[in-house]
Amino acid sequence: MMPDMSEELRLPVACPSCGSHLYRVSKVHNPDDKVFCASCKRFLCLYHEAQTMLEKGTGDELEAMIEEVVNRNHH
Repeated sequence: MMPDMSEELRLPVACPSCGSHLYRVSKVHNPDDKVFCASCKRFLCLYHEAQTMLEKGTGDELEAMIEEVVNRNHH
C-alpha cells in the first residue's frame, strides 16, 4: 500500500459542487499539481493558482484567520 502523498489545504474559494473550503494537494507542491476538493474530489485548479488565491486572500478577516490556522496545522 502506498502512503498518502497529499495534504489538505484551505482556500478562500468554496468548491462549486459542495461548498467545502478544504482541498487536497500533493505534498510535492509542483506548480502544475492538481488541487481537488477534499470532500467531493472535484478538480478546482493547479497548485500555482491555489497559491495565488492564498496570497490574494478573501478580503474577509475571519476567513483569513481560519485559513491561516488550518493551513499552518497541515504543513
